[in-house]
Amino acid sequence: MNLQVLSKNVRRLRIAKRYSQKVLADTSGLSLTAVKNLELAKKEPRMRTLQSIAKALDVKINDLFQPVRELHTIRFRSAKLIQNRENVLSEVARWLDDFNYLEETLNKKKPFRLNLIRKQCSREHIAEAAGFCRKEMRLKPTEPIHDICGLLEHAGVKVFTLPMASDSFFGLSVFDSDGGPAVIVNVWERISVERRIFSAAHELGHLMLHPDAFDVSEFEENQDEEFEANRFAGHFLMPDEGFRKEWNEAAGLHYVDRVFKIKRIFRVSYKTVLSRLIEYGDADNSIWKKFNIAYQRRFNRRLSYKEEPMGMDSTEPFRMERFDFYEDRFSRLTREAVEKDKISLSRGAEMLRISIDEMQELLADWEAVL
Repeated sequence: MNLQVLSKNVRRLRIAKRYSQKVLADTSGLSLTAVKNLELAKKEPRMRTLQSIAKALDVKINDLFQPVRELHTIRFRSAKLIQNRENVLSEVARWLDDFNYLEETLNKKKPFRLNLIRKQCSREHIAEAAGFCRKEMRLKPTEPIHDICGLLEHAGVKVFTLPMASDSFFGLSVFDSDGGPAVIVNVWERISVERRIFSAAHELGHLMLHPDAFDVSEFEENQDEEFEANRFAGHFLMPDEGFRKEWNEAAGLHYVDRVFKIKRIFRVSYKTVLSRLIEYGDADNSIWKKFNIAYQRRFNRRLSYKEEPMGMDSTEPFRMERFDFYEDRFSRLTREAVEKDKISLSRGAEMLRISIDEMQELLADWEAVL
């Protein structure tokens, strides 16, 4: 019995459940001293103790002894301290290992298409760097990105969605040497789809502009690098040529409607549109106040700082939904591996993080439609 692995997993899983040691003790029916000793790896626990802990944490006993690979070249920073950071890294490591296993087993490894142009991507010329990436991905100079997850996955970037109740953490990225490149995006229900799309492009910006900044020991955000990744994301999603074309063609619309139209075409936040106008000297910083005044006059309510307006009116029927940001390559590889008997049904369920009953239902759905 590896007590160090056990103690680390109990602590990680407890934090993930947002349990204190006392809550875990009460839930499992153990003493607080027993839980503390378990997390300190002081002595080997009895099987009954392990069963109680596993039940309280809603995991299998084997999960308590499963060693988790440590990631090193990862960029995981936040404006606020994230308590379950260790658990997030553990989940990302497991997912990466499963993803790479599926690719190797099915002989479907995708090379990182943008690797050869990394040296061309300069922090001093960010718009050009975004343009290089778009060109390598065969996007036209005016073309919006309709499926960023599919685009990144086709280019050899793994995409993982992770719901996490935090408005200060939007995503992280993993460098090539740790099984990436990969981008992980927070899809918590309170985070808009536009923000999720932007986060994926933002993390791609870090992968291209800041290859030397991937260090798991770094916690604090570098404001210069964050600003550069934001600019990269804006130009990647909304290329200047396309923005100019659409902005000029919408010149006759009401100011707010004009911004919403551009936002909708390129699937970006209204803040990305306003930032571009400031960047190219079409407006100054007073544009934020002017936009909010115009919005309030038009809709008779204020626009909060973190709110993403849905569109030209509050009843817009085509607002962006979660399916506008949806990764699918991992689940597709899992399906193929199950159907080719490369992995068992239960292993497929573990990879997709669903129960065996849900996996059987999913298999029935797969068989219903080719």
